[in-house]
Amino acid sequence: MKNVISEKLSILNQEHILRYYKELSESEQEKLINQIEDLDFSVLDETGAEEVRGKIEPLYATTLSETEKNKESYRKTGIEAIRNGKVGCVLLAGGQGSRLGFDKPKGMFNIGVDRELYIFECLINNLLEVVKEANAWIPLFIMTSEDNDRDTREFLEKHKYFGYSGDNVFFFVQEQLPTVDVKGRLMLSAKDRVSTAPNGNGGWYASMVKSGVLKTLNKCNIEWLNVFAVDNVLQRMADPCFIGAVIESGKESGSKVVAKAAPEERVGVMCLEDGRPSIVEYYEMTDEMITAREADGTLSYNWGVILNYVFRIDRLNDILGMHLPLHRAFKKVKCVDENGNISTPDEPNAYKFETLVLDMVKLQDSCLAYEVDRSREFAPVKNSTGVDSVDSARELLRINGIKL
Repeated sequence: MKNVISEKLSILNQEHILRYYKELSESEQEKLINQIEDLDFSVLDETGAEEVRGKIEPLYATTLSETEKNKESYRKTGIEAIRNGKVGCVLLAGGQGSRLGFDKPKGMFNIGVDRELYIFECLINNLLEVVKEANAWIPLFIMTSEDNDRDTREFLEKHKYFGYSGDNVFFFVQEQLPTVDVKGRLMLSAKDRVSTAPNGNGGWYASMVKSGVLKTLNKCNIEWLNVFAVDNVLQRMADPCFIGAVIESGKESGSKVVAKAAPEERVGVMCLEDGRPSIVEYYEMTDEMITAREADGTLSYNWGVILNYVFRIDRLNDILGMHLPLHRAFKKVKCVDENGNISTPDEPNAYKFETLVLDMVKLQDSCLAYEVDRSREFAPVKNSTGVDSVDSARELLRINGIKL
């Protein structure tokens, strides 16, 4: 096996990652070879070229006032789907709280002031409200990473899942992709391990399938998955009105959106691209797009995404083998230097590769943009201070009557 791997690495001009092979024990050698065998070498083909976008046009959203008119019907349809076991939730929780000055999984961060109140706890409390309303447990799938899987499991078990049914909580680990240096060479994080990083939030369904969780989905006869991020403490999951609105619309997917706070707000915006649902990032928008308005005065590109999507499982299976673009991020990555020592760089030294869930939206034939009240459902915790910070999230929690 080692000779086969060596030949493959030689063809790819990556044989340097075996330079410490002879120093390793037999078990370490086997570990390294097995890892290399499983690596996704497609990252070596990524050039970092900008994506060529199609024709971008505004996308109409179901507004708060429209939902209000139809909420009884939406809620009834959503509750029925939940009671019939057709809805599952996927919590993307593979990240650490490093930007908060916290070296544990972000979901373990205590956002309370006078009492303990963890981000995981906030989210589960929100989901429990739906469980009580529907009188039915909703399968909750939690995506962790290699770095935080153990901490996450132990934390939630210790806290008895904050009142959620442990029998309805399932974990799976996010897949990894290799990192490369500025010359496009693979790196070592240890002499017996190639450096890798989580493959981004767009890899969640592929990671579910690879982990074997798909068997649980099929066993439970789940038809819809609501996927959402850990860093929004006001996130409403398995929202019956949202689920019902998507089902009644006949569309393949749905996205919760909020009206932009200002034209220049730095959020991705729902749009149409060549007539299909898509998302345009704030940095891709021209000045004309940013300021364009409809006849009623609302912004033409008004609907910011909050990473809360509903996907139909049969459609997810259809697109499973399709290639999602890899997005490069220049980051600081610990690695083994030329002297065989672990080096911690002061400046970015390597590229990480990520797939994004927004690219999954682009593979859908249709998507319902569903407006929610940002003051009730959008409190991101991305920074320790300032915009989208611990302080701003705490203030929004207080506004929503959450005791801190």
